[in-house]
Amino acid sequence: MATAPAPPQAPPKPTWDPRDPVRPWLRPTIRIRLTLLYGGMFLIAGILLLSIIYLLAAQAIHQGSELVLKVTGVNVNLDSPTCPELNGAINNEQLNAALKTCMSVQRQHALDDLLRRSLFALLGLSIIAFAFGYAMAGRVLSPLGKITRTARQVAGSDLSRRIELDGPDDELKELADTFDEMLDRLERAFTAQQRFVANASHELRTPLAINRTLLEVHLSDPGVPAELQQLGKTLLTTNERSEQLVEGLLLLARSDNQIVERKPVDLAEVATRAVDQTRAEAEANGVEIRGERALAVVQGNGVLLERIALNLVQNGVRYNIPEGGWVDVATEVRQGEAVLVVSNTGPVVPAYEIDNLFEPFRRLRQERTGSDKGVGLGLSIARSVARAHGGRIIAKPREGGGLVMRVTLPV
Repeated sequence: MATAPAPPQAPPKPTWDPRDPVRPWLRPTIRIRLTLLYGGMFLIAGILLLSIIYLLAAQAIHQGSELVLKVTGVNVNLDSPTCPELNGAINNEQLNAALKTCMSVQRQHALDDLLRRSLFALLGLSIIAFAFGYAMAGRVLSPLGKITRTARQVAGSDLSRRIELDGPDDELKELADTFDEMLDRLERAFTAQQRFVANASHELRTPLAINRTLLEVHLSDPGVPAELQQLGKTLLTTNERSEQLVEGLLLLARSDNQIVERKPVDLAEVATRAVDQTRAEAEANGVEIRGERALAVVQGNGVLLERIALNLVQNGVRYNIPEGGWVDVATEVRQGEAVLVVSNTGPVVPAYEIDNLFEPFRRLRQERTGSDKGVGLGLSIARSVARAHGGRIIAKPREGGGLVMRVTLPV
């Protein structure tokens, strides 16, 4: 029997932290690469030029010393402080040999001195070249820095930002203008989406609320026949499911964006409120809610964060075992991140079906309308809200059945 292929995994997130003051110098940025390219080209050219000069100087000195010099006569005495071999010569033959040796040594000393001075000059000029290349690379890439800063501001849901790059009409200005045009289209699209969400919120909620009110008034009449009472209750349940679906869709649409206004929110308090709202349903289903909730303060929207905790706790209560089930709700701060962990007993969940649980209207081995436990948006909303807060949610099958849901948010 063939096994289902494993779901594709998301690429790993960068391990570099922009708040780290040391790591940016170790990153292979374009500026560093351009600096190494400029400096490396200068260094290679300097080494080639130095080699050519050295070879030409050696050839010139060698040709200049080809003049035949021979000492003849009697009682010739030569004295040189740089060539002590001349002092010990006792005849012209020894004197000529010593003179030839001294000239060769002096020629080699001159070449060595030329090479040493040239290497020091090349080293100093290389340092200047690398520094100049670093400064020029920064000046050339400064428009990219402006584009990057604008993109980061846009990533925080500030779509009103524009680059508006000045300067010559080159490739960088063309890139900046294209980016500004893209931002204009995105801003119009998000504005239209927000307007649609607002209109849908009003247009969809109002008739459902009217239907619920009419049904409740109808059911409150003691003279209504039993058949109509049952029909009214069925319609009221269907209307309630429609209201939940509308609320879930609107919340999902709103939570897909980044959170602009953030306030300190204690995950422990949020989880406790979610537990209090679910406790009656848990007692009715015979499920015990437990767990230790430590202080874990994050910056975000309290209503949306409470929705994460409420959805996870409700799922843990509703999809549990008939007897002796439990849901553990815990919060803590670990490695600079706030963590909310909701684990529960329940049916065995295959690992390859975990990702499907986060898709809208998807349930484990059930159709979209095959259960009265919800509308199939709980985990989708939880993941969307977590992403909007810069966090993530991970689900793992629990050994023995059930799930372990871990929500991690930056503090």
